[in-house]
Amino acid sequence: MLLLLPLFFKGLLCHGESAEAPQVLGPHHPAAEEPPSFRVLQTVSFANSSWTHTDGSGWLGELQTHVWDSVSHTFLFLRPWSRGNFSKEELKSIQAVLQLYFHDFPRVVQSFSRQFQFEYPFEAQVSAGCLIHPGKPLEAFLYAAYQGSDFLSFQGNSWKPSPGAGSRAQNVCRVLSRYRVIKEVVQSLLDDICPRFLAGLLKAGKSDLERQVKPEAWVSSGPAPGPGRLLLVCHISGFHPKPVWAMWMRGEQEQPGTRRGDVLPQADGTWYLRVTLDVAAGEAAGLSCRVRHSSLGGHDIIIHWGGYSILLTVACLTVICLAVIVTLVILVIADLSSKKQSSNQNVLSARVSHPAFPTRTDTQDPKSSGHQLSLAWEPWIKNRLLKKLKASLKQLW
Repeated sequence: MLLLLPLFFKGLLCHGESAEAPQVLGPHHPAAEEPPSFRVLQTVSFANSSWTHTDGSGWLGELQTHVWDSVSHTFLFLRPWSRGNFSKEELKSIQAVLQLYFHDFPRVVQSFSRQFQFEYPFEAQVSAGCLIHPGKPLEAFLYAAYQGSDFLSFQGNSWKPSPGAGSRAQNVCRVLSRYRVIKEVVQSLLDDICPRFLAGLLKAGKSDLERQVKPEAWVSSGPAPGPGRLLLVCHISGFHPKPVWAMWMRGEQEQPGTRRGDVLPQADGTWYLRVTLDVAAGEAAGLSCRVRHSSLGGHDIIIHWGGYSILLTVACLTVICLAVIVTLVILVIADLSSKKQSSNQNVLSARVSHPAFPTRTDTQDPKSSGHQLSLAWEPWIKNRLLKKLKASLKQLW
């Protein structure tokens, strides 16, 4: 196993995971940009002494750039620029190393499982990479976990067991520390190759990484937390880059009970966030959800709770107005039709009795069907439509 460790850590430069905790933002401060980083993750599941499964992935910040295909035993580039500035020869060499490592490493671990007291089934994880803080030295890291708990790390030029990992981790670190070549290889990979690869990715993927996509926001109610209470939910979707600030507000005052969920990736490369607030039903009025993002040019999105009620009132008013307009059109057409029919009848009568001198007839014949129709609609318009329209206007204002 120890002879394969240099290959193991070299392989780590090509697959990884973002395991960031949910971002916590201070009052009135927009989300801060995260420092550029490249990290890798390998997860190996050991079911028993004969069955294992390996997963690997690589991440530039929060964007996945690489994945290891365990079926074809090849390294897949998920972005057109995932090769960075590495040459074809360098990538080919890394691919060969990874194929050897992924094939042999699980077998070697199994052969040493008794010495290191690994109990089946178990899972091992390694996360390694580097990040750049503006104006500060490069920060490189390597962490290993056993059964989901911190196990050991590589700091400076030495292996250190994690606090609380016990004698098992101390034993592994003691064995690893005997091999100076392993430490030299790890330091070279983390301090030299990783920064060069990170710089190449940032340059090649600049247009994709720096794109700005404005968020969409809306509010809804969630499951009631209890009697007489409301769960206000603010949804923020489709934004890029990832850093975002969102808070439930009352005027300019932030609501301390606001709870922020994880920022989740979406299939199109954008992000989604859910922010909630538990309030008494009578205290929801006047609250709003405020969103800040770099794509908005300094202008916040503000969604007022209950805004949808106004939209519903406007919709209802629109329907009522359309009904009034349609009714008036029908009345006008009917009235014009009745006048035309009456006029035609009068002209015909005049021509029959007095062809040269037509007589005046009353066009407002109460027996006209159009006039009867208008008389039938008139009370309904006055008593029903106008009252509803007046009530809707009061509700809207």
